[in-house]
Amino acid sequence: MRHFVEELGELKNRLLAMGALVESAIYRSVQCLAQKDANLAQQILQDEARINQMEIEIDELATRLLALQQPMAADLRFLTAAIKINNDLERMGDLAVNIVERALALRPEPVVQPLIDIPRMAQLTQSMVRKSLDAFVRGDAELARSVLLADDAVDDLRDSIYEELVRFMQEDSAHVRPGVSLMFVARSLERLADHATNIAEDVLFLVQGVEVRHHAEARD
Repeated sequence: MRHFVEELGELKNRLLAMGALVESAIYRSVQCLAQKDANLAQQILQDEARINQMEIEIDELATRLLALQQPMAADLRFLTAAIKINNDLERMGDLAVNIVERALALRPEPVVQPLIDIPRMAQLTQSMVRKSLDAFVRGDAELARSVLLADDAVDDLRDSIYEELVRFMQEDSAHVRPGVSLMFVARSLERLADHATNIAEDVLFLVQGVEVRHHAEARD
């Protein structure tokens, strides 16, 4: 039993290390967009390879513990949540790379008004990611619920950014290429927020044993 508890601790530590790397990748991807820094882009691509490897290692550890220990109750919920969080973190790493690819495509283009509301959207998304991971570490249901509520604000910003970019592109056809790239960036940030929301939902399941997916009324 003691060995099992130690392995659960190891699994949690690995998830936290992966989460820290993902947080860094998201931050750097937005910096790369703002600064047009190719060196930052290269670092994120290297981090993504490490994130992918960590995802495989965590999945193998969690699956082995499920198969060999046949956990019940809280331990079973923890392992189930860990597997889902692991997948969300890996997808976040992919989305950070998507932002970097758009940032590289935008390097020859002039800065757009400066980037519309994308830095603000990025800041809110990064906050959601950080809070979702903090909620997991602390087992904090209220913090997890705050992440769920913030998702609506991200969606509103996405809509506002899309509308402004459409007007920007209608003014001059030369704006279409950078405008479309920034739309993809906004979409990637929205998806990052969705994955942070997934993690927050997993935390609520882990801590309280409640399922809140697809039930908006449970977030109130």
